[in-house]
Amino acid sequence: MGYRVKVILVFCLFSFNGLIGQVINNNGQESPNIVLIFTDDQGYNDVGVFGADDIATPNLDQMAADGLKFTNFYAAQAVCSASRAGILTGCYPNRIGIHNALMPNSKTGLNPDETTIAEMLKAKVYATAIFGKWHLGDDAKFMPNKQGFDEYFGIPYSNDMWPLHPQQGPVFNFGPLELYENETVIDTLTDQTNLTTMITERSVDFIKRNKDNPFFLYVPHPQPHVPLFVSDKFKGKSGRGLYGDVIMEIDWSVGEILKALKENGLEENTLVIYTSDNGPWLAYGNHSGSAYPLREGKGTAWEGGQREPFIIKYPKQIPSGKVSDTPVMAIDILPTITEITNANLPNTKIDGKSAWSLFTGKTNESPQEVYFFYYRVNELHGVRYGKWKLYFPHSYRTMQGQEPGKDGLPGDYKMVELNQIELYDLESDESELKNVAAEHPKIVAKIQTMANKMRSRLGDSLMNMEGSETRKAGELNE
Repeated sequence: MGYRVKVILVFCLFSFNGLIGQVINNNGQESPNIVLIFTDDQGYNDVGVFGADDIATPNLDQMAADGLKFTNFYAAQAVCSASRAGILTGCYPNRIGIHNALMPNSKTGLNPDETTIAEMLKAKVYATAIFGKWHLGDDAKFMPNKQGFDEYFGIPYSNDMWPLHPQQGPVFNFGPLELYENETVIDTLTDQTNLTTMITERSVDFIKRNKDNPFFLYVPHPQPHVPLFVSDKFKGKSGRGLYGDVIMEIDWSVGEILKALKENGLEENTLVIYTSDNGPWLAYGNHSGSAYPLREGKGTAWEGGQREPFIIKYPKQIPSGKVSDTPVMAIDILPTITEITNANLPNTKIDGKSAWSLFTGKTNESPQEVYFFYYRVNELHGVRYGKWKLYFPHSYRTMQGQEPGKDGLPGDYKMVELNQIELYDLESDESELKNVAAEHPKIVAKIQTMANKMRSRLGDSLMNMEGSETRKAGELNE
């Protein structure tokens, strides 16, 4: 009798370990590993398959050939912290109280009561890690290990928030840039030359250590945000100066991650996403990326500010070599991952919708009828509806007619007032050169109606409206 009990216990133990190593979704299939690679301030035109002819990106180009390329993918907002909040929670950033780029020692951050992709997948027995830039609050209660990540290696905010900022003064008087290993500061950075390499090595090691377990790997690179740093192995290698060198090293990093997946037998069952948090920081001139042929860049709701390169690869279910012009936004990533992993959606209201049917080619329809482009604290600047993009009166920054910066120092933006509603047909005018509002009054009226419904939900500080559905997630209720 004792022997039979031992056999049964051993059998149960092996069965339990098998369940841990293989998470099954609703279709009876093994749920995929998830890798999300997220760059900082990269322009739409800064990848070979998106038009760059002076930067070699062979790994990203191959990833697009093996997967799906989107030409109308939007960041959740055109600035660092807000954009990151959107992709990790599936919410418009203003819904959850994350605005602009959070400064060091900020009293606000991503409320741990919100559900991140990491928390959602951790509940499904996924191993979770972030290697790179966090920038969602540097107080201990807001940091990654409190937001569903088992492992964290990286910096807590943007890489220019350090004592070596070239514009030191009352506004830019930053303290040390600390490098974290989970909740411990392990170094104070004075040189970022090898940071991309270290992040890549951590990512590859994480994949190897978790090859028998489902995992979520989030790689938010601090580059190509200024100041630009590149290791010796890529210095001087591109046709676009230091900025191009940095992109080449990021492409190498993507290649190392993809190679690690293949070598560990995980390539077929791993979903890999590559995109950026917002468009290029145009004030920095030759240290900035390019959004060509799109209008403007980071910090604006124009196409160059939020339309990003986006590549997704999942050999098991996503067809290879396809290109989609259908609009999708970063807020749709969390619910898409929810669907393919059979995870539970957050209990709180989110704004994203699953794009899985679009990714797998079952439909050409966008998961959402309309996307809203908020900026600053809570200003509704623009609306994407089908092929149309409408802008409401607002002020925005531009480098047009200005002298750009050079070699790490910025030029001066000028502020421009948009004093009327403008409408653009992005199918025929992706550079947003011709305002056609007067020719399409019914389209303008329809979009205004949808915008007013959104304002009743999330507000619009330009119109002195407060959103009834917004959550005060910036600060904890203690």
